[in-house]
Amino acid sequence: MFITPAYAETAAGGGGELLSFVFPLVAIFAIMYFLVIRPQQKRAKDHAEMVNAVRRGDEVITAGGIMGKVTKVSDGDDVQVEIADGVRIKVIKSTLSNVRSKSQPAPDAANTNKDA
Repeated sequence: MFITPAYAETAAGGGGELLSFVFPLVAIFAIMYFLVIRPQQKRAKDHAEMVNAVRRGDEVITAGGIMGKVTKVSDGDDVQVEIADGVRIKVIKSTLSNVRSKSQPAPDAANTNKDA
């Protein structure tokens, strides 16, 4: 009485609607995986490799912006960094945001503008 015959017919044959509802969810998850989750995992893996490869003499930058030279690497999760002559601090390895190897040359500003 209250339901029209056309609505009753479409509600009975709703098997195709499930597929049209699930497919966009799967597509959105796949897009999110390739654009967000996978790159974040790669960055985390690269950071862990960088932190594990730190050695004595490397120049480091912490997440707080402190620059210094590694003087001691312990077996634990901390390193000793010299930030000035005779001033040494202990830093947790995971807070290192950048590690510059002592053998890596500093970029020269004069060589970058050869055409100018």
